[in-house]
Amino acid sequence: MSDIHLAAGRDGKVDDGSGPVRALRAAVSSLLSLPARPDAVVLTGDLADGGRPAEYARLHALLSPLPMAVFPIPGNHDDRDALRAAFRDQPSLAETGSGPQAPVQYAANVAGIRLVCCDTTVDGHPYGHMSEDRLAWLDGTLGAAPGIPTVVATHHPPFPIGIRFIDDMRFVDPAGFAAVIARHEQVVRIISGHVHRGAVGQVAGRVSTTCPSTYRQLFLDLTHPGRAAVTGEPAGFAVHLVGDDGTATTHFVPTGNYRPLMDVE
Repeated sequence: MSDIHLAAGRDGKVDDGSGPVRALRAAVSSLLSLPARPDAVVLTGDLADGGRPAEYARLHALLSPLPMAVFPIPGNHDDRDALRAAFRDQPSLAETGSGPQAPVQYAANVAGIRLVCCDTTVDGHPYGHMSEDRLAWLDGTLGAAPGIPTVVATHHPPFPIGIRFIDDMRFVDPAGFAAVIARHEQVVRIISGHVHRGAVGQVAGRVSTTCPSTYRQLFLDLTHPGRAAVTGEPAGFAVHLVGDDGTATTHFVPTGNYRPLMDVE
C-alpha cells in the first residue's frame, strides 16, 4: 500500500470521516477479503500528509485489523522520527537508528523472501536521492544474503514515469542505485510509491513497479508540461507474488468488493 496521506486538521486530530481515512479502511477491507492473504504489507511512503505524530498514531490504529506484519518506509511527506515512534512495535523499524531523522532503512525476512526497505527521502525536498552512505548500506545488506530472493522497496521510483509533475520530484541520479542492484542477482522486484498509480519499468534489468494510492490517483497526462491533477480512478494497492525460485508477479488490485460473477470452469 502507498500514498495514504492521512491528514490531521487544525485541531491536531485526524477526522475519521475524512477521505483518506475512509479510503484506507476500504483498502484494508479489500485486502482482508482476498482469498489468499499476503504474508506481509509494505507501506511505500507518504503515509501521513503533514508528518504529525497524531497522523501516524491513527495510521497505526487503522492498520491494526491486519494480522500480518506491516513494514513502513517514509516518503517526502513523512517525518522519520514520528513514523519510527508510532511503529516502535515493529522490531526491524525500531532498530533503524536513534539519532534525529536517522534514515529508515532495514531488512526483514517474510515467508522465505527477503524484504529490503530503503530511505530515498531528502530533508526539506520532495525529490528522492540515496547518498553514498545509503547506497553502501544497501550494497552491504544485499551482499549479506545473496541466495535469498529479495524485494527492494523505495518511495521514489528509480525510473522515469513520464508524468512531468512526478518526474519533477523524481529519484535524482538513480545510476548509483542501479549499479548496486546490478551486482545482486537475487533482487527479483523493486517496488515504489510516490506516483499515485500503478506503473512498470526496469532498473538494471529488474522489473520495477509503483503502487496505486489508497486514496487518490494522479491523472495520466504524458504531454508536456501536462496537467497536474488527481482523478476519480479507483484507489488500490499492489500484490506481489514471489516464488521460492525467484519468479515474481505483480497484480494491481482496485479497492472495492469485487466478487466473482460466474465460474468459468
